Amino acid sequence: MRATVMYGAGDVRVEDVPDATLVEPTDAVVRVTRAAICGSDLWPYKSMEPTEDGRRMGHEFIGVVEDAGAEVMTVKAGDLVVAPFLWSDGTCVFCREGLQTSCLHGGRYGDPGVDGGQGEAVRVPQADGTLVALPVTHDDALMPGLLTLADVMSTGHHAALAGHVGPGKAVAVVGDGAVGLC
Repeated sequence: MRATVMYGAGDVRVEDVPDATLVEPTDAVVRVTRAAICGSDLWPYKSMEPTEDGRRMGHEFIGVVEDAGAEVMTVKAGDLVVAPFLWSDGTCVFCREGLQTSCLHGGRYGDPGVDGGQGEAVRVPQADGTLVALPVTHDDALMPGLLTLADVMSTGHHAALAGHVGPGKAVAVVGDGAVGLC
């Protein structure tokens, strides 16, 4: 399969890499239908130290479940899913408090042994705690809007909730990137 791999600041390549496969019974393999580039990808693009092995890129994607491990109960082959910024188990103390970014058993796409979202397919660890099945069929007209659910829309929504934004309240939004616009 093909995937985007960064080898250092400004050194990004599209390469043949091993196919995404199930490793753990809690994994799913998702065929990526849409992926995005995030500001979080730009920091290493500007500053990453050179490496011989490279690092898979991307964490914002939607796609179709191709295969699911024996312990995956919430998604199945053929489901259209959105994957959030990080993967998480959904069951630890932090996940139960809505803090999936601090999951005791979670991690980042592109970490060693984990595919990045800017590839043809991704092994998603902890699929039950990570993937969200979308209640729509694959419709190309909907996909750009649904892709925002992978990071920017949910991050903007979380910021509004954490800031207690509501009718009649004054709000200052610093930055005009995608999250600020959401």
